[in-house]
Amino acid sequence: MEEVFKIEGGHQLNGEVRISGAKNATVALIPASILASGPVTICGVPDIADVESLSTLLEELNVAVVHKDRGHLIIDPTEMINRPLEHPAVTKLRASYYFMGALLGKYKHVKIKMSGGCYLGPRPIDLHLKGFEALGAKVDYQKGCYTIEAEELIGTKIFLDISSVGATINIMMAAVYAKGRTTIENAAKEPEIIDVATLLNKMGAHIRGAGTNVITIDGVDYLSGCFHEIIPDRIEAGTFIIMAAAAAKEMKITNIIPQHLESLLSKLQEMGVDMEVDVDSVLIRGGGKLQGVDIKTLPYPGFATDLQQPLSALLTQAEGKSTIRETIYPERFKHCIELQRMGADISVGQGSCTIEGITPLYGDRVTATDLRCGASLVVAGLLAEGVTEIHEIYHIERGYDDLDGKLRALGANIWRETVE
Repeated sequence: MEEVFKIEGGHQLNGEVRISGAKNATVALIPASILASGPVTICGVPDIADVESLSTLLEELNVAVVHKDRGHLIIDPTEMINRPLEHPAVTKLRASYYFMGALLGKYKHVKIKMSGGCYLGPRPIDLHLKGFEALGAKVDYQKGCYTIEAEELIGTKIFLDISSVGATINIMMAAVYAKGRTTIENAAKEPEIIDVATLLNKMGAHIRGAGTNVITIDGVDYLSGCFHEIIPDRIEAGTFIIMAAAAAKEMKITNIIPQHLESLLSKLQEMGVDMEVDVDSVLIRGGGKLQGVDIKTLPYPGFATDLQQPLSALLTQAEGKSTIRETIYPERFKHCIELQRMGADISVGQGSCTIEGITPLYGDRVTATDLRCGASLVVAGLLAEGVTEIHEIYHIERGYDDLDGKLRALGANIWRETVE
């Protein structure tokens, strides 16, 4: 038996939706909290499966976790014990690797299983490990587990061959207790990195340059608890903006930071989407003619790889040819096969795809092969004639807080059903 989403297409969306806290920030902020010596309160935590998995891992480390109303999470590491993290929850999400940097920084020793998450092609963590080694740690990998330890961590200059978000955050966490200054060059610039640095600085860390390509961390001896509110989720915001462009009469997306979405908003304007951007919201009026565009995914502030999949479904309704070139995860096109089942005219090449529009979509039985593939299929389901049945929705639940509930409130006909 399996729970699926069913969507009856053709229902116009109307109204207002509020965006939740950023998933990609949350999954780093929670491990970062254990670097404190007292309770850390995080506000705006989304209700997603990845938070449950991280909470399980905190409990494995004897960290007290209290979930309060309105997305408040209190993490108290006062009685924390540095145990090996070999729980099955480690393999449920990619971001469990953030415990590497946090535990190495705090205890100079960590043992953890290989992390899991969506398969988007090769996603090596060698940059993380090289960073830890540069700080003075030794890395050993045996029987599916990493053991990373150091007598002491010494600040140094680290150049990242690729501006990796995960490596930037992991090294930053390991370096907060290191002796002296650590400099990360070619650091990633994503907003989630700024959010993690802001939390650590509130705790007492000395981090400068987050959001630029050079970050400096001056080691400290002590970090205290604090209160922190997570930034809005730019990928959830982008997904709902795309849904509005696809299926709304008039829809307002609130609790957003438009600067984080400039690459998407400019492409949608190029397509012909009618929108009004305000200080913390965007109003979309649907129903207009759309034109095909060319997309190239790039590290922030370029076009987000996590939004190319949802946008693919919308591009089936744009006139002419659209191309998407994926430079972050060249294998990230499994959603195209699922969209083809629904009638999309898509051809997939090496690290790219071509979409011909306008093509009518039809409801079918499809599978969410990963988180953003799932989002793409929801967009397609809203557009399609008939009923779309989406399987493996646990991928969607890993990253979207109450997606079906928010869509129902906007007028979509989406429901859950248990099938064999």
